[in-house]
Amino acid sequence: MKRRHFVKRTALGSLAGLLGAEIVFGANMPENYDLLGLQDPDPFKLFGKDKEMKVLNSNPWNMEALAHQLDDRVTPNPYIFVRNNGKVPENINEKEWTLTFDGESVKEEKTFTLEELKTKFKQYTYQLTLECGGNGRREFDPPAKGNQWDIGAVFCANWTGVRLGDVLDAVGIKSDAVYIGYHGIDQHLSGDPTKASISRGVPMAKAYQDETLLAFQMNGKDIPLVHGFPLRLVCGGWPASASGKWVNRISVRNKVHDGEKMMGTAYRVPCNPVAPGEKVKDEDMCIIESMPVKSLITYPKTGAQLAEGKKLTIRGHAWAGELEVTKVYYSIDFGVTWSECNLEKPVNRLAWQHFNASIDFPKKGYYEVWARAVDANGDSQPMLVPGWNPKGYLNNACHRIAVKIV
Repeated sequence: MKRRHFVKRTALGSLAGLLGAEIVFGANMPENYDLLGLQDPDPFKLFGKDKEMKVLNSNPWNMEALAHQLDDRVTPNPYIFVRNNGKVPENINEKEWTLTFDGESVKEEKTFTLEELKTKFKQYTYQLTLECGGNGRREFDPPAKGNQWDIGAVFCANWTGVRLGDVLDAVGIKSDAVYIGYHGIDQHLSGDPTKASISRGVPMAKAYQDETLLAFQMNGKDIPLVHGFPLRLVCGGWPASASGKWVNRISVRNKVHDGEKMMGTAYRVPCNPVAPGEKVKDEDMCIIESMPVKSLITYPKTGAQLAEGKKLTIRGHAWAGELEVTKVYYSIDFGVTWSECNLEKPVNRLAWQHFNASIDFPKKGYYEVWARAVDANGDSQPMLVPGWNPKGYLNNACHRIAVKIV
């Protein structure tokens, strides 16, 4: 009997840890009882996402879109990928929300209410592309650690907010400032209030770019909770992890920010190429900044069928981190020959660009349509997975879809 009671107390303690609260009448629970609080909620309803999206993880929540779901020129919320590191905050009161600036390189600590940010500074709206640094991770061999993203951890939305640089000027920054680091209210998965789930940052030059925003709207509405309501830092063109959610504090540092997921191998790649599977010392890893050139075919959906003699219209998006995309090509013969697509200029810097093409096929059969983008520096997407790295970052291999001509 004592043994049974000990086991039950131990089990209750573990369950309470998962729930983040004591199970007050836990001693009364029947054997093999399933607590509602531990049953996964429907993430599609919870976050307003399309049911075709793919869930990679529920603790924390991570989900991505399929290529054809990203066909919109400006991505609507139902198709925007979710990448969290901790627990999604609850019971946020935006009227009481504040943002504090501190750190070694502020002249004096200063705090703004959300209302002050909205009224004291000029507001701007930009289309900004955000892509997870690990987008495409599942293609690396040997496998890299982390969520096995396919191709759908990217989107481009309209962000409205105030320029971080304008607010930094109002705060007063010392001349030795090197980096900013963000801090949010998302709780660590362990529930330990002393641990941060993520606290990354960017150099001052990026912080002062016109398009780097303290945003409070996405696509003309309040930012959805899972995407950072009521205030998010948005740094387009860099790994989306640099765009901190639920931001309530920004530290201005006189050194590279050393917050959670800034050190070790997190969001870093080997400074020099390494062999697949090779171990790399932390000091030989470099922080990811501008994302590489990439493209995505969003129409038609892979597996499309077309009658012989008809042309196929393809369309999609291309982006290149801090740079503009200058060319996009397609191939139907596995990269032996390439034809140029029509490519639009970006709406603004750091927005993705739209391309399209009309394709003739020589006869009936199975084809794969490949897309390849080239950036302003002349760098082109590789046809296959680029150099391996321990965390599976920066896979910008060509996207392709399957087509049958019948």
